[in-house]
Amino acid sequence: MRTYKKLPLQFKILSLITGLIVTIIFLLVGITSYVLYIDSRNQVEQLVLQTAKTIALMPELHEAIEENELEGTFRPIAEQVKDQIHASNIVIEDRESIIYSHTDQSQIGTEYDHDADDQVLTFGGSYNFEVVRENGDVLVGKVPIIASFDHYNSVIGTVAVEFLEKDIYENLYKKLQTILFASLVVLCLGIIGGVYLTKNIRKDTLGLEPHEIATLYRERNAILLSIKEGIVAINKQGFITMINRSARHMLNLGDSNYNKHISEVLPSLQIDKGLETGEIVHHAEVAINDKVFIFNFIPILENGQFIGVVASFTDKTELKKLVETLSEVREYSDGLRAQTHEYSNKLYLLSGLLQLERYQDALDFIQKESFVHQYQTKILFNQIQDPNVQAILLGKLGKASEKKIELIIDVDSYVDPLPDHIEITDSITIIGNLIDNAFEAVMSQTEKMVTFSIMGIGNEIIIEVADNGPGISSEQFESLFTIGSSTKGSHRGYGLFNVMKIVKALNGTIEVTNRKHGGAIFTVFLPKKIQKREGDNLHD
Repeated sequence: MRTYKKLPLQFKILSLITGLIVTIIFLLVGITSYVLYIDSRNQVEQLVLQTAKTIALMPELHEAIEENELEGTFRPIAEQVKDQIHASNIVIEDRESIIYSHTDQSQIGTEYDHDADDQVLTFGGSYNFEVVRENGDVLVGKVPIIASFDHYNSVIGTVAVEFLEKDIYENLYKKLQTILFASLVVLCLGIIGGVYLTKNIRKDTLGLEPHEIATLYRERNAILLSIKEGIVAINKQGFITMINRSARHMLNLGDSNYNKHISEVLPSLQIDKGLETGEIVHHAEVAINDKVFIFNFIPILENGQFIGVVASFTDKTELKKLVETLSEVREYSDGLRAQTHEYSNKLYLLSGLLQLERYQDALDFIQKESFVHQYQTKILFNQIQDPNVQAILLGKLGKASEKKIELIIDVDSYVDPLPDHIEITDSITIIGNLIDNAFEAVMSQTEKMVTFSIMGIGNEIIIEVADNGPGISSEQFESLFTIGSSTKGSHRGYGLFNVMKIVKALNGTIEVTNRKHGGAIFTVFLPKKIQKREGDNLHD
C-alpha cells in the first residue's frame, strides 16, 4: 500500500483511463460480436431456407427432374444461385434420398444421410438444421420438391442449401476489424486526453503529488494550531476561507464562520479598500469587542493576480502586558543598580567620617541605616510571603530611591503566598501599574510619598496604594478606567484599563477615593478562593 501511494499521479490517472477504455472495448467487442453472430446466423438460416424454397419452385427444376437431366440442364442454374448467395453447396435428392445433384460429383447417386429427410419427405415441411462435416459445421435449409398431378400433389424430392459456418465468422471478423480500429483510435485519444488531464492537474497542484499535498495539509494544520497569533484568510470577494483556532479564541468566534463574508463576522474590520487594491498593511490598530488588535494584511498573489488577503493579528493588550513585564524586570534591574549606587555613596560617607575620626556620627548613621533596612526587610520578607510580590516591591523600592520618592510599605502588611488563580502577570499588572501611577502623581510635589499595603483578610486579598499627589478630578473619575484615557500624553491610558480588566476577570473590585489632605487611594479587593470564570483569557 505504501508503494502504491507513492506512485506518480500521472501514472495512476493514465492507468485508470487506459484500464477503463480497454475494459469498455472488450465488453463492447464481446457484446457486439455475440449480437452480430446471432444476427448473421439468423440471416443465413433464413437465406438458405428461402433460397431452397425458391429453387424448389423453379419450373426448370421440375423439367430437369422429368427429363432426368439435372446435371446437364439444372446444375448450371444451381451453381449460379450458389455463387450469388455465397453458399457452399446445393443438393437435390429424390424420394429415396438419393442425390441427384451435388458440388462433389462423387456424391451423386449416394444417399443423403440426415434425420431431417424423413420429416421433409413425410410431412412436406421446410426445416433448418446444422450438420458437422469435414470442412466444418454447416447450416442447412431443406425444403420439399412438390409436383402437381391431376388430382393431387406429391413430394418427388428435396432441395438442400448448405452454408459453411466459418463463412459467417469470416464476415463477422471483417465487421469487427472496423470496430477494433475505431476502438484503437478511442484508446489513443483517451491516453492523449489523460496526459493533458494529468498535466493540467499537476499545474493546479503546483507539480505536487497527492501524498505531498496531504503532507503539506497536515503540516499546515499543525503550524496553524501552534501559532499563537490569529490568522484569517479572506478571498477577493471578502469571504472567509480559513481561520485558525487562536483567531477564533481571541475574537470569540465559533466553528461555523467559514464561507461567510468578513463584514458579517467582523463588521468593525474595514478591509474593503485592501481587497480592492491588494495593498500590504502593517501594524494597523483595530478595536474589536472592547479589545485593540494589531493587524497585518498581506495580499495573496497567484500568477501575479490578486486573489485574496491573509490577515494576521495580535492582541495589543497582550503585547503591552509583555512589554510591561519586561519593563518590570528592567526596572527591577535599574532599581538594584540605583541601590548599589546609593549604598556606594553611603560607604563613601562612612569612609569619610571614619577618616575624620567622627566615630559617633558614623555610628549614628550606621544605626539609622540598619533600622531602615531591618524595617523594610522585616515587612518585605517576613510579612509578605509571596515571592512574586517581593520581587515587584524590590524593583519599585529601587525605582523610588532613584526618583527620590519615599515608598513606604505599611507595617501592618501581611499576606501568604497568593492563590494559583492569581498569576504573576496579574500581580505585575495590578501592583506595578498602581505604584507607577502613584509615582507619576507625586513627581510635582516637594515631599514625594507613596504608601503600599497588602493584606490577606478573611476570604479576600486587599491591595492599597496611596499617594500625596494632587488627587483625581471629577472629570477624570468618569473615564479613569477607559482605554486610551490619560492626561499624561498620547499613546497612554492603558495601565488602569488593564488593571480593571484583570480585576474583573478575577471577580474582584476596585475602589478609588481622594485623601482629605491631597492625593488618591486605590484599593483592590481580590477573592482568595474563586477561580477565573470559564472562557476568560487574561492575556487577550
